[in-house]
Amino acid sequence: MGWISIALLSTSIFGIVSIIDSHLLTRRLPGLRAFLLPVGIIHLIYGCVFFFLFPLPDNISVWQILVAVTSSLLRTVAIIIMLYTLTKEEVSQVIPLVYTYPIFVVIMAVPLLGETLHYLECLAIIMVVAGAVLVSFRRSSYGSIIWRGKPLLLLFGSSLLLAMADITGKYALGYISPWNMFWLSAFCMSGIFVLLSMRSYIIRQLGDMTRKSSTIALLLFNEILAPIAILLMFLALERGLVSLVSTIVGSSRPVFVFAFAFLLSRILPGFIEWHAEKGMLAFRFIAIAMIVGGVIIIQII
Repeated sequence: MGWISIALLSTSIFGIVSIIDSHLLTRRLPGLRAFLLPVGIIHLIYGCVFFFLFPLPDNISVWQILVAVTSSLLRTVAIIIMLYTLTKEEVSQVIPLVYTYPIFVVIMAVPLLGETLHYLECLAIIMVVAGAVLVSFRRSSYGSIIWRGKPLLLLFGSSLLLAMADITGKYALGYISPWNMFWLSAFCMSGIFVLLSMRSYIIRQLGDMTRKSSTIALLLFNEILAPIAILLMFLALERGLVSLVSTIVGSSRPVFVFAFAFLLSRILPGFIEWHAEKGMLAFRFIAIAMIVGGVIIIQII
């Protein structure tokens, strides 16, 4: 598979993960920390397994390890901000704003990594990011079209952190494998998640949950999908230009989130919060067409 196909597969799986994250946070678990604790423990197990299966290269330097760890920490903080916002806002509004981060990647990748872009690739990136922003528009209770600006600073902060994570991750992947990058990320994520959530009252809340078995099963399923998406993303980053990989992995995710949310609103009403008024569907389809068009331009150049 080429890096574009790998990136698209990664972002489609991430779309499913985002939907399930939103459902778990808003419908199943008592709070964000109750989500972070089991996820942190699961990723600690992943980290231990992959650490023994895929050791670091013998010639790796301390600096290169530090860059990889920095990338993992930045991505973890960005994910926590995004998850927190998912507890407050609709998933189809949060994801488009967070995944405008490719524009920050482009700004940083050219001077820092020496990447060069064709003018059509620049146009494609602008189309994809603009489409992602447009997806986040919705109709207010008064009938006017509004942009959800309340969590704007948090989400753009998360977006900037993801861009920095991709830039530093691309550098690190020049010296370590995607498998190494995965277990480093798993250890960083598990450490921060467990540190934030290991409280006695959180454990009691998890023990007192209703629908415990089905919630655990759904959480485990989601945390099988998430590592696959993460590994595919690192593999795409290793093979392609970081600015283009970030555009596909990041800004095309709203397409999948919107599509999955739309289908679930018809098949399983109430699975997630969903406010897709008929008058807004055409508007969102235009935004999605911009994203798809940008991805196609990147693919054919």
